[in-house]
Amino acid sequence: KVENVYKVESAERNSLKGEIKSLIELNKQISEEANNLVKALKGDTKKQGNWGELILEKILERSGLVKDEEYKMQVSTQNEQGSRIQPDAVIYLPDSKHIIVDSKVSLIAYEAMINAPDDESREQSLRDHILSVRNHIKGLSEKSYQSSADFTSPDFVLLFMPIESSFGIAVQADNELFNFAWDRKIVIVSPSTLLATLRTISSIWKQERQTRNAMEIARQGGALYDKFKNFVDDLIEVGKKMDGAKSSYSEAMNKLTTGNGNLIKKIEDIRKLGAKATKELPPSLIERAEENIQS
Repeated sequence: KVENVYKVESAERNSLKGEIKSLIELNKQISEEANNLVKALKGDTKKQGNWGELILEKILERSGLVKDEEYKMQVSTQNEQGSRIQPDAVIYLPDSKHIIVDSKVSLIAYEAMINAPDDESREQSLRDHILSVRNHIKGLSEKSYQSSADFTSPDFVLLFMPIESSFGIAVQADNELFNFAWDRKIVIVSPSTLLATLRTISSIWKQERQTRNAMEIARQGGALYDKFKNFVDDLIEVGKKMDGAKSSYSEAMNKLTTGNGNLIKKIEDIRKLGAKATKELPPSLIERAEENIQS
């Protein structure tokens, strides 16, 4: 079973190129969807948030993780201040560990920058976009997701930006953005970097299951060995009892057929003297008794 599991794991590694191709197509699809949805999402923060959560869930579905076992969406709990918190996704790791992911969409300033009529407007929209991302970082940091007693997580939260190009422009224009986020215990991820992280976690779960399978095989093998040993002991005991019964049988037969006054000879002599009997002893026993007397 362990060998088969490793063969499957090897085959999955060989399919990594296909996954990368799928990731490129997914990123392209996300960008196209973002452009198509810009007009519908502009000015509606609630719809922007729902769209970002949808993209996050789609990536989780493609990661190889099992929903409600290895990740959950919209987990409601409380932070150490007693405030209600509900991260968009909680990813479960072996040994009851967690990684928290929250989706944040920075769309309005980004869309304005893309469609800016001149360089000055573009630069202003870029500054607004970076400010929007920084505000998302501050807001997420203040929620203190990782402080909840229900989570055993690293001392940071993943901030997911569902639009790859929006993420790329922000980190390219603001060299300090990653440090700004890290100082507030936030790590920014895009669809590509998040999917790579999730695939790594999925691989960790596969290794964990392989380890558990190997341990279960060892446990069942040990139990089978112990049971087989008990069975062998029982067979040996049966053999001893059979040997004892055979020995007792031989001793009883010797008493019947051995010596001048053996019981077979005496019983047969009584019959010959005229005892009324309707049955006769087996001739082989009589012959054996007579041979032992002669010898």
